[in-house]
Amino acid sequence: MTRHVFPAAEAAAVPNDPGRLSACIFTHGSFEARWYAPRGQDTQTPHTRDEAYVVVRGHGWFVCEGTRAAVAPGHLVWAPAGAEHRFEDVSDDLALWVIFYGPEGGEA
Repeated sequence: MTRHVFPAAEAAAVPNDPGRLSACIFTHGSFEARWYAPRGQDTQTPHTRDEAYVVVRGHGWFVCEGTRAAVAPGHLVWAPAGAEHRFEDVSDDLALWVIFYGPEGGEA
């Protein structure tokens, strides 16, 4: 049976993949949904594909390509492939869906 709904509470219980800062929850073609809950300093490095985040809970700041913007529940955040980006000054409960999609190098 194919799943169509992925509750955040269930995703939060999945351990991070070995060597990754997030847990893979669902994949389909180039679409990859992961659960990301950074604690303390966000140490991620640029990714090879475009990505979008949806803030589920918590708050903080998102820094990408020289811009800094506040993030809170309900916000959609986008980072193009290869862009330096990170979350800063985050609350202890920050949790996000992160979606990777498209080809290596990003979409045109």
